[in-house]
Amino acid sequence: MKLTILLLTFLTFYISSAQTNTEVFLFDLHQKNEIALSNKRNISNNEGYDNQPSFFNDNIILFSSTRNDQTDIAAYSIREAKTQWITNTPNGGEYSPTKIPNQEEVSAIRLDKDGKQLLYRYDYKTGTSKVLLEGLKVGYHTWYTKNIIVSSVIVDSTLSLIVSNLKDVSNRTFQKDIGRSLHNIPGSKLVSYISKENEKWEIKSIDPISGATKIIINTLPEAEDMCWLPNGTILMGKGNKIFKFNPKTDSEWRIFHSFEDEEIANISRIATNASGKMLVIVSEVPSS
Repeated sequence: MKLTILLLTFLTFYISSAQTNTEVFLFDLHQKNEIALSNKRNISNNEGYDNQPSFFNDNIILFSSTRNDQTDIAAYSIREAKTQWITNTPNGGEYSPTKIPNQEEVSAIRLDKDGKQLLYRYDYKTGTSKVLLEGLKVGYHTWYTKNIIVSSVIVDSTLSLIVSNLKDVSNRTFQKDIGRSLHNIPGSKLVSYISKENEKWEIKSIDPISGATKIIINTLPEAEDMCWLPNGTILMGKGNKIFKFNPKTDSEWRIFHSFEDEEIANISRIATNASGKMLVIVSEVPSS
């Protein structure tokens, strides 16, 4: 009961996602004249919660996956079409696995059964872990540099944007009431985030050093999961569609791809690799 109350109060995403059956799908992404998807594969193919994918490299995709009533970090090999497990945490679960820059390590949020929630680092081969940010209840994060982390942190029942420097052990709060999607913007020294300060949510950029922010565009209504392609195009999923927007050339969102098959009905997470040649999405499995 204590854990359920904690999750409902502070991080409703986790508890709602745990109650839905989600799958992770991988596509080839073509970007010649028009962006196109092909070669759909279900890389999780697992009953229950499979979510929060990210690319460790061009062959390995990390995601959180349920096994034996716990959530661990799975690593899927594209070449071998096989999954191995990086963690095995009986007293908790890992979420939002992300490669640490220039390291054979993974960072992830660990939520223990007693309610403790911290950002850890994990050795990719051994799974051994160490706390990265003491005292911060991190919900979501991205690496700006090898020493600077930009996070959505639970503060007073909402998510706040906090920039942490591992060298001088500092934490700077820049905004309250943000979303879960944090990304480095290609070709810049900026990070994008979802601002929920206003009725219409906004995609904003921030300079993690100076704190300067700028509005990019409103999100799709009630949508907050997105990724950046190397050419500066934003992809955002809603329902069974993926929309695209390039701040350099577009004035509004346009439909990039509509899924007609029954496997993909409610898209949430979306991620691409560094070269922009592959795309992974998460979708709820439609109830029969």
